[in-house]
Amino acid sequence: MAKLKVLAAGLILCSLACAFPSLGQSDTATAQTVVTVVPKSGEVPDLQQQNLKVWADGKESSVTQWQSLHGDRAGLEFVVLIDDSARSSFGLQMNDLAKFIQSLPPTALVGVAYMQNGRAVFAQNLTPDHALAAKALRLASGPPGSSASPYFCLSDLAKRWPSQDPKNRREVLMITDGVDRYSPRYDPQDPYMQASISDSQKAGLIVYSIFFRDTGHFDNSYYETNAGQNLLSQVAQATGGKLYWQGLSNPVSFQPFLSDLSKRLDNQYELGFTTRTKPNQQLVDLKVKTDVARVSLDAPQRVPVGAAQ
Repeated sequence: MAKLKVLAAGLILCSLACAFPSLGQSDTATAQTVVTVVPKSGEVPDLQQQNLKVWADGKESSVTQWQSLHGDRAGLEFVVLIDDSARSSFGLQMNDLAKFIQSLPPTALVGVAYMQNGRAVFAQNLTPDHALAAKALRLASGPPGSSASPYFCLSDLAKRWPSQDPKNRREVLMITDGVDRYSPRYDPQDPYMQASISDSQKAGLIVYSIFFRDTGHFDNSYYETNAGQNLLSQVAQATGGKLYWQGLSNPVSFQPFLSDLSKRLDNQYELGFTTRTKPNQQLVDLKVKTDVARVSLDAPQRVPVGAAQ
């Protein structure tokens, strides 16, 4: 009798497996992301597809695309996201920021938004008119802490990105102290920061930041400054961007940072690769390396998964 029960159970499992052959299995899917090539010195070397190695969810993957984002692939959507509680000395940086906006390539759409009460409020929506976008820059007008958490604002921007063009890169420059007023001490698992990372990765955003102090006495503490810089650094690393900062104080000039950012935007590639995914998987872990010396690659740590094949 016991043998008959085992046999019957085996037949049931077999029939379930036949009825649902994909249960628990993974599918082959495609994924694309933007990778920034950063030379350690001198000129940017000519990096070819065969120079790359890609791992998705810890397993080596096949590279299907490596294309320079120039010419007809140079589409860029770039948003400057400014903390509306930034100190009034931000006015000293507006000229350099305006010059940077107007120096972006003609293929770039540029928007300017301010962090207000947990939202990204646009002063100028994405536009090909760079002079118009530069005119939208203004002094911060909010009281201390009016942005709530800058990570709320980044999540809001990621969820309500004002374009659905899949061909364009999506990149953000945040100007903020990075301090989460709901958790002012440094916590690498800060839930709002982690949520902003996940939302940005799902939206395909590359996030850069310039550390700039908020108004009020709260921002004078070493602990809050250190916390804000560390949180911004985590967001940048997770999305393939970069944090710009100058010690624990406001930078004397944005110009060196913006010059470096321009070079990064000019040396970006679209990477395509295949990966094995589970049903309903939204993001896949990514690691990209090259065998070419004198260069490093900045890529998001997780990227959206395309359609299963």
